[in-house]
Amino acid sequence: MSDPTSNDNAARVQEGWVRAPLARFLTSNVEFVDVDPEQTYPTVGVLNRGRGLLYREPVAGSSTSYKKLNRIGPGVLVYSRLKAFEGAITITPDDLPESFASQEFPTFAFAPDADPDFFRILTTTQSMWDALQGASKGMGGRRERVKPTDFLNIVMDIPPLRVQKRIVEVIGAVDDQIAALNTESEALEAILDSLRSDLPETDHQPISDVLLGIDNGKSVQAAGEATAEDEYRILKSSAVQRGWFKPSEAKSLTEDATFSPSHLVKDGDLLITRANTPERVGFVAIAKNVPEGTVLNDMMWRLRVDESRVSTGYLEHALSSRELRTRISGTSGGTSKSMVTINKRGFGAVRVPVPPLPEQGEYVWRCGAVVGGITAIRAEEARLCNVRAGLLSGLLDRSIDIESAEQGV
Repeated sequence: MSDPTSNDNAARVQEGWVRAPLARFLTSNVEFVDVDPEQTYPTVGVLNRGRGLLYREPVAGSSTSYKKLNRIGPGVLVYSRLKAFEGAITITPDDLPESFASQEFPTFAFAPDADPDFFRILTTTQSMWDALQGASKGMGGRRERVKPTDFLNIVMDIPPLRVQKRIVEVIGAVDDQIAALNTESEALEAILDSLRSDLPETDHQPISDVLLGIDNGKSVQAAGEATAEDEYRILKSSAVQRGWFKPSEAKSLTEDATFSPSHLVKDGDLLITRANTPERVGFVAIAKNVPEGTVLNDMMWRLRVDESRVSTGYLEHALSSRELRTRISGTSGGTSKSMVTINKRGFGAVRVPVPPLPEQGEYVWRCGAVVGGITAIRAEEARLCNVRAGLLSGLLDRSIDIESAEQGV
């Protein structure tokens, strides 16, 4: 009996596909420059899960301990040796201005039969992230690294150049639709920001006057991303955005813990991040679609609202306004520039406008109408992202024919 795997590999070779190490398509092109104390260097990093470059603040040569930096050019593959296991890999844009990075960011040029745009798409796939994770070596955690030689030894199925370009066209058409939706969503978010900042003109009162209390979160040991099978999960700080709640931003719990009812999150709870970066501290959102067994982490509070004085929906939008966001963040403090906290006394003293309930309802209705539009666009964008992922996976494993995919886009 013939081996189906061998037959499949033979078919790929016949059609021009090759199963080969990345060294077949990439070559190292690291260009080190000596650091000049008199110069300033614009620097970049790499975001995880193939999300592109991270543009950092320029670094003065006199303030860095690095003796050499790697010049990052346009149209090259770059990854983070230290965070490769998180999928920190991308292709630099063709219009990238002069940029630099540490030696932790090796770069590679492409062979003539390798399309950079195809490899840019490849860096967004789970198969690439899994391969990088498998190539990571070290003492564990943040000490793991992927050496350039190990990276080039990663074996993947790569189509011929003509098919690479056709895959880029098909996926690019979907990406254009996603980008258009994202642009539309951003425009509505700007309108929402303006509506939220148009606060009712009325007397301001300390927020403590309209709260019944503030519940603390729970500090417990967490593991990886939460799944549907987890009995208990704990929210990450990223679950609370500025007026938006993301229940999927949670981790599974790795230890047995005793929870009081105040630690469990339920639909309708008004949550606030009490500790975060200066840009994200004090974010407020109403919890929605919360899975059972979801625990509030110790970087958050639950605000128990006196509904006879103010509606929860009103506070969500009002506290997300530019004016009140500034007041809340102004009460934060800490010894680290990257992590600040707000305390209950300072937060409770923040003064908020408290109009009559009917006027609050009108304010919420105006904001809510735009929220509905944003929610619908985000849902369509998420659907298209899932379509893209399935389409790309099918094109790369040959379960979807490229001609059929082109007709369907």
